[in-house]
Amino acid sequence: MQMNSQLSSKELGQRITKLRKKNGHSQEDLAKLIGISRPSLAQIELGNRGVEIFELQKLSHILRFSLDDFMSEHFNQSQEPISTIESIPRTTIEDRISVPIIHQNKFKNVLLYLLEKCAGKPNVGETVLYKLLYFSDFNYYELYEEHLTGAQYRKLPYGPVPQKIDSLLNQMIENGSIQRFKTEYCGYPQTRYIPLQKADLTQFLASEKEVIDRVVEQLGDWSASSISNFSHNDLPWQVTEEGKEINYELAFYREAPYSVRNYNDEIETA
Repeated sequence: MQMNSQLSSKELGQRITKLRKKNGHSQEDLAKLIGISRPSLAQIELGNRGVEIFELQKLSHILRFSLDDFMSEHFNQSQEPISTIESIPRTTIEDRISVPIIHQNKFKNVLLYLLEKCAGKPNVGETVLYKLLYFSDFNYYELYEEHLTGAQYRKLPYGPVPQKIDSLLNQMIENGSIQRFKTEYCGYPQTRYIPLQKADLTQFLASEKEVIDRVVEQLGDWSASSISNFSHNDLPWQVTEEGKEINYELAFYREAPYSVRNYNDEIETA
């Protein structure tokens, strides 16, 4: 397709504005997803600020357009957004952005499965366990655009922590699924859990188990400080305000080494 290198900043801004509105994003939301301030996005849309190539690439993922089409003189702003995975049905942006609802039985089985694989590792206390849960959930969502456990995570000083985790753990202790005990690791106090029953693997899809296994393989031997620091550089945690819930949609805008999905291949085959 013929590229138009003569597009003005104002024309680019107008196209971005129309695509943002078509996809149901506010300026504030889109700015956070790109990693810039809202005033900066406003200046782009007004044509008063240029667009960096990496910003344009992020916009193409978020607003689902082809860069070739976007830069074309005959770009059709009323066209349907490009589906990056043809096997996943899409109608509107609201259909894809689903509010996570925790599936307690799935969450408990994921927790049991993680403990089966990691409880014997001396480094796996609460901090490491919570981060393994986080990366399992967000990696799965990035890959398949479906929730694994449906747990919601908040940005806290030591990294993302699943909400309502204390009550779920207490329930599992009371029903004899797990046991909690206090110990020390490398001179620091540590809260650990051991499984008293096996996870029900019939609750998992093959894709879910595969994602969890990869997370454990990559991060299961890390110390609490190392995995916490690693989580602090993950884009969803970085762009979220302290104490606020981390939006699963932010998983789509990660970069290496956090991203688990090859977007380049999807764009080429779209």
